Amino acid sequence: MALSLIGILGFSYFSRKRSRIPVCQPSKFIATKGQKYYAYPEKIVIQPWRGQHHVYAIFAVPNQYKTDYVMQVTLPDNDTDCGTIHNIYSPDSEGIQAPPGHYLVKGYLNTRIALLLIAQGKADELQQPTNWKLGYGEKIPKKRKKAALGIDWGLGR
Repeated sequence: MALSLIGILGFSYFSRKRSRIPVCQPSKFIATKGQKYYAYPEKIVIQPWRGQHHVYAIFAVPNQYKTDYVMQVTLPDNDTDCGTIHNIYSPDSEGIQAPPGHYLVKGYLNTRIALLLIAQGKADELQQPTNWKLGYGEKIPKKRKKAALGIDWGLGR
């Protein structure tokens, strides 16, 4: 059994480079008009033995803000890992009620990453809300192309 676990974790570690695990790339974080803020989870669920989608955190974000496209999990003495963000289209989820003026999002951490961290003895650190964060702020609108607006065609307008 121990050899099987080592084999699975070894495969997870080496296949990570070509897998669909979200990478913390600059393009995954929104550019904001003003200050960028960070939300910490209201709830963390870590049950990787139940399969995919059982390692996640639920965040409450103020209505007027947009979130990054990924959330970050940073453990002491470890690299930062990112996970995908999905909107929750209800004011409550799994016993968590969105505060007034907020909406809920769920950030998923890849199960293989969670298993690897647990095997390294970092399960307690993974449970700490301060190690999970989601950035949000006022999103800078994309500039519209002048041609799409019908201006600056060089016709002397």
